[in-house]
Amino acid sequence: MLVLVAPGQGAQTPGFLTPWLDLPGVEDRLREWSAAIDLDLVHYGTKADADEIRDTAVAQPLLVASALVSAGQLFPAAEDFSRLVGAAAGHSVGELAAAAFTGVLSERAALELVRRRGLAMAEAAAVTETGMSALLGGEQDVVLPHLEKLGLTPANVNGAGQIVAAGTMEQLAALAEDKPEGTRRVVPLKVAGAFHTEHMAPAVAALEAAVAELAPADPHTRYVSNKDGAVVASGTDVVRRLVGQVANPVRWDLCMETFQELGVTALIEAAPGGTLTGIAKRALPGVKTLALKTPDDVEAARTLIAEHGGAVATAAE
Repeated sequence: MLVLVAPGQGAQTPGFLTPWLDLPGVEDRLREWSAAIDLDLVHYGTKADADEIRDTAVAQPLLVASALVSAGQLFPAAEDFSRLVGAAAGHSVGELAAAAFTGVLSERAALELVRRRGLAMAEAAAVTETGMSALLGGEQDVVLPHLEKLGLTPANVNGAGQIVAAGTMEQLAALAEDKPEGTRRVVPLKVAGAFHTEHMAPAVAALEAAVAELAPADPHTRYVSNKDGAVVASGTDVVRRLVGQVANPVRWDLCMETFQELGVTALIEAAPGGTLTGIAKRALPGVKTLALKTPDDVEAARTLIAEHGGAVATAAE
């Protein structure tokens, strides 16, 4: 069974969209989306520097757009997706891409919502200087109490020995000086705020207003939620979870447990892939993984789909 996943914030690098623009129709599609959300995705994906694309209001739409563009090379129509993919999920902002993959939102609606999400989260992040750091190694039952002692939130519980802490810069500095026992490294992330924490509460209210205009469809393919790893069969419930998820931890570890329970045999990560396949290699032994980094990876992805796609059931199962 094949799972398709979309990465979260921090996966972006300068110029990562450049090779994708060589594919037929991609630049036109990106320019159409750019006009719809008043953000030049082509510029930011090809010419902007690391600081420019670190901006939450830029990074989030850029990541969703790149995931949609790359997945579109593999599954040109919704019928192809629902016939071949057993489940889909996204990490943090990647959940907006997964909502479009599975037909809950149209691509344009997903991009319009992620634009509003990025702006709202950037505004919330500007109130206090906050950030996020990844802890590599260490046991969860040791790391979590240590973070609580420092006043930090385990914003991403990713599995495979990786937890992301979020809080003020002072709290993160204290963590760097006082790592939990068993933790090999503490790595600051390329994000501009303490996402998935109480610091994002103002963004939740903004998103609640934004989604009032939406008419989500029920997913045509199983949608696995960051909140608790559950398979969500209601489009309305997917959108409700997308709103609340902004200020609550990402439980990617539980998503991967669900993939296992569903019988995953292969996992493809949409562009800019690499982070989630790296975690899957450690947490899902025996599962074939492939990261879509450039169009050069598309042919290998199609081969993997041919070998593992098609073992699907209904979205409600």
